[in-house]
Amino acid sequence: MMNLLEINKRIKQRPPFQMIERVTELEPGVSAKGIKCVSVNEPYFTGHFPEAPIMPGVLLIESAAQLCSLVISPENASSDEDKLYVLLKVKDFKFLKPVVPGDVLTIDVKCTLSSAAAYEFSAVISVGDKVKAKGSMLFTSMDKSAVYDDN
Repeated sequence: MMNLLEINKRIKQRPPFQMIERVTELEPGVSAKGIKCVSVNEPYFTGHFPEAPIMPGVLLIESAAQLCSLVISPENASSDEDKLYVLLKVKDFKFLKPVVPGDVLTIDVKCTLSSAAAYEFSAVISVGDKVKAKGSMLFTSMDKSAVYDDN
């Protein structure tokens, strides 16, 4: 449904921190399914257990969060240039099996709460038919200017 170039038009992250490489399903405001191909060339593997490389759990959460941003954000992201969708809370995330180089992650996110103030999502990250991680995340939007406000 969306390739890497189309995703780049909609999310703010860029390599090496861009985690979503393909979106296979997207229903705005409802859900999405995306793909992340885990390569041994990713920079974190040099220091995250060099003898037995494992993708850090926080990056699995970030992968799901980036996909959630596509569900939340308007189709014309330029209309929302002064806003950032930020992660407020990670709830009950469980890492069931390690993610290793060569894995192709299928990330499935569903919006479970949508209000003017917050969005909550459930996420399941799988390789084939094996669930590797799952949990939920809470987001809100904020003005970019507030991020660097010293007050």
